[in-house]
Amino acid sequence: MNVVRIENLVKRYKDILALDNLSLTVKEGEIFGLLGPNGAGKTTLINCMLGLLPYDSGKISIFEVKMDINQSTLKSQIGLVPQDIALYSNLTVQENLSFFGSLYNLKGNVFKERIDWALEFVMLSDKRNVKVKNLSGGMKRRLNIACSILHKPKLLIMDEPTVGIDANSRRLILDSVKALNKEGTTIIYTSHYIEEVEEICSFIAIINRGRVLLSGTKERLQDMISEDNLIVIKVEELFWNMVDKLKSIKGVKEVLAKDRQIFITTDKQKMDIKEIVNTVSEFSKIVSIEFKKPTLETVYLTIVGSNIKEEGDEK
Repeated sequence: MNVVRIENLVKRYKDILALDNLSLTVKEGEIFGLLGPNGAGKTTLINCMLGLLPYDSGKISIFEVKMDINQSTLKSQIGLVPQDIALYSNLTVQENLSFFGSLYNLKGNVFKERIDWALEFVMLSDKRNVKVKNLSGGMKRRLNIACSILHKPKLLIMDEPTVGIDANSRRLILDSVKALNKEGTTIIYTSHYIEEVEEICSFIAIINRGRVLLSGTKERLQDMISEDNLIVIKVEELFWNMVDKLKSIKGVKEVLAKDRQIFITTDKQKMDIKEIVNTVSEFSKIVSIEFKKPTLETVYLTIVGSNIKEEGDEK
């Protein structure tokens, strides 16, 4: 089932085209990564999806129902972890959860159980009676998540949930995202941190200037932008005449050797892996062979390039 379907979405701020005929689909059970620089339109897209912001044209469907400002039933199935921390600093952790839970009409024992579950989930049970203003930045981020999952939403949207926090809190948040997904929650995750998206997301869309430039699994994106393969062969003993012979093989672009490892860059359309392996085997016993692809960061920089707006232009 398609949890989110967006078709040709257009949003303008006076003379600025924030979303330019943007289309994407999020399937049930995915952790869908939205990756893009400041000003790409990620937050604008989220606000339109949630019915918080009117748009000029296009279609948005959530759970195959058209989303608009008055869709309160639909909105009750969605959770949002906003980019800016949305908590009451003079209230305790428990009081914040009580307030946000009341917005979803949670009551009685179910409400108490949900609060206990959410606190345990983000590992803040021991901070229940601490005022938010006395929490660290990472703890506030985790409490932000707890408030957004009290009603156990089917769709959770997380907008830059790890900005400005320590490594331990980041690790806890990423683990919680994966755990929520295993429990059946579909997640849309936006981040500036490419390594986060690469680790947790099953499907990725790279957006810039209001358009989806490229989308697919990490592996598909890597294949689409790379014409070369890197083969790393570890051998028992290294011989330099082996390196010279490898360089003469059709499709081999570059050969580097170091510490009993041979790094072979090949044209993936022309390479003959059998000939490469046979050539190495003539000289030495092969310990291991590994094929490496470009990282998601390489893909991102290749696609987005220098077309990045200055920080602070995000809409």
